[in-house]
Amino acid sequence: MKRLLIVAAALLAAACQPVAEKGELGFGNEPAPVQVAESPAAADCLARGGRMQPVGRMQTMQCVVRYADAGKRCTDGEQCAGECRVADVAARAVQGAAVVGQCQADSNRFGCFTRVEDGKAEATLCVD
Repeated sequence: MKRLLIVAAALLAAACQPVAEKGELGFGNEPAPVQVAESPAAADCLARGGRMQPVGRMQTMQCVVRYADAGKRCTDGEQCAGECRVADVAARAVQGAAVVGQCQADSNRFGCFTRVEDGKAEATLCVD
């Protein structure tokens, strides 16, 4: 029974691990662009400086826009176009710990990340 619980816990932990091959912050770890038929959504995305790409576990096509302040040091989401996040996903900060983060790279909301608010780490989230 104890062995089964350990295996189950390991599987749950592995399910929340990000799948990044190159960089940890957006543009650089996404799949190759997929040709998308011209649509109003695609045209609007392009006009906003974004690109349509498959995201999330279901690989649905969404507009991903790179933020101008990507990678800037921050201590609160109010300082960023997107969210302020702990920079190193592998070194997850303890919730409530004092940290300095980086502004997220792009509008892709999928993956595992730890938000930084008021200079403190929040709970790590995994969105798939």
